[in-house]
Amino acid sequence: MAAVSDFFSLGSIVWCRTCYNKEIEGEVLAFDPPSKILILKCASTNGDPKLNDVNFINLSLVSELQVKKEVNHVPEVPQSLNLQRLNTRVRNQVDEKKRMLQAISANVSSEGQSLFIAIAKTISEVRWSNSEIVVWNQEVIISPPYQLENIRGNTTSKEYGYIRKVVEKHMKDIALSTQSPSVCQNNTSQ
Repeated sequence: MAAVSDFFSLGSIVWCRTCYNKEIEGEVLAFDPPSKILILKCASTNGDPKLNDVNFINLSLVSELQVKKEVNHVPEVPQSLNLQRLNTRVRNQVDEKKRMLQAISANVSSEGQSLFIAIAKTISEVRWSNSEIVVWNQEVIISPPYQLENIRGNTTSKEYGYIRKVVEKHMKDIALSTQSPSVCQNNTSQ
């Protein structure tokens, strides 16, 4: 093999021939000197100009190597990650998963669990109190069997109206999903 450089500049164009006699040419994305792994961005093998192939090349298995174009300027430093935003997203996802787990682990009917999950998708302040679904710190409470007539709260409040609409939509969605197979059967039998 040709002498291995201790460093490949990011953005440089490199050509190599592997021990399997395969020729690879591409732009250097990364190079790890301890493992002698070179990562090249190459033209797509399917011919789509919008796509690229990424090849991981073990330089220990390369018989020839040439730097076709050396890049002398330092590439732009990538923008740093917004760790506060990422932490917030992680925390929100963990909270949502906990609510979903709480719905599944509650000792209630599948209808209650399903309604709880539907509400929790849009409202974060939802929890179980025994077998009752409590929304917005007891502004609205839904008791078994989790129908429209089982919603309690201030009937003139916006919160009550909103939860009522969520429950109505959930009940319609369930009704449609249970009717769909019979509708398909009716259509196919004609």
